[in-house]
Amino acid sequence: MNHRQGIAATVAAVLVLASCGKQDYEWPLPTDLPRPVVPADNPMSETKVELGRWLFHDRRLSVNGSQSCASCHLQALAFTDGRARAIGATGELHPRGSMSLVNVAFASRLTWANHLLDRLEDQALTPLFGEVPVEMGMAGKDADLVAILRTDARYRELFPAAFREDTDPYSILNTVRALASFVRSIVSFDSPYDRYLAGDTQALSPSAVRGMGLFFSERLECFHCHGGFNFTDSSTHVSAVVESVGFHNNGLYNIDNSGRYPEDNTGLFDLTGIHHDMGRFRAPTLRNIALTAPYMHDGSLATLDDVIDHYQRGGRNVDSGPYRGDGRRNPYKSVFVREFELSDEERRDLTAFLEALTDESVLDNPAFSDPFASK
Repeated sequence: MNHRQGIAATVAAVLVLASCGKQDYEWPLPTDLPRPVVPADNPMSETKVELGRWLFHDRRLSVNGSQSCASCHLQALAFTDGRARAIGATGELHPRGSMSLVNVAFASRLTWANHLLDRLEDQALTPLFGEVPVEMGMAGKDADLVAILRTDARYRELFPAAFREDTDPYSILNTVRALASFVRSIVSFDSPYDRYLAGDTQALSPSAVRGMGLFFSERLECFHCHGGFNFTDSSTHVSAVVESVGFHNNGLYNIDNSGRYPEDNTGLFDLTGIHHDMGRFRAPTLRNIALTAPYMHDGSLATLDDVIDHYQRGGRNVDSGPYRGDGRRNPYKSVFVREFELSDEERRDLTAFLEALTDESVLDNPAFSDPFASK
């Protein structure tokens, strides 16, 4: 099959769906889980998700053709990049690390520290056009981006198929709509933990079962910030009565013992200016957590052992350097971050449970993979 035949096959498949009225989308989720919230102005469709997959992996959407969305969100790493802090297309180092996109369809708030951002369509504009810091670097290059959409043979077919009611479907608005639809499709609920809950009593080792008991205990307090079916307290779904939104100071810093965090990473305080918001960041999902090192918003904890150490001590004491200060005594620290005792066996059990949250299927699912790699 040559390149043009490949385009024709892809487009034929999505057009069949469209012509059959298949403009909805069904997530491959367990029947007992609620469905994600989808904006009324951007309904899901198979066609739109497929278009979004191409856009997500397209390096031409960056200023120098060096980077795609997937560059910072690698499928093999549960859609993170393995870096402490992300690097943009121009080489600029970011203050924070790339968050996992797995199950982001259920996130009530997006990114590390923005209590206002709740739509993937809005969030997608930042990496594309943001200037502080530069990510994709396309600010001021809207026309160049649209020109790619108009002239690429595949996009010339996929955009009209995905946005059939638009006279001119080639737009920035439809680009972010398609990207958001693809990202909403990335779901993961087939870990050993999920299979255990579904009745497979052999899915978790005895050690992981003990670790699960520790995780959900009042003694360790983990579940307060990482609870629910998505292991985070910032979540929502179509059946939610009350939207859950959580931002927390976990005692990572306490510069000069004044409560301060590094100036480029002050959490919600950067937006609100409220002292109580200093160092408050969104608790990320713990699903696939064994794959998403390094940890914390700035990647300052390298391993799961480091993370367990941090919480076991009730925060981190930085004893030298510009960030010197005892995070354990940060006045804005969450009440759920407090010192606890843990034996060596219990540590192994807790780690075993966290590792059992890994869903191997999401790492090589062709529905999320790079379509350019098979051209």
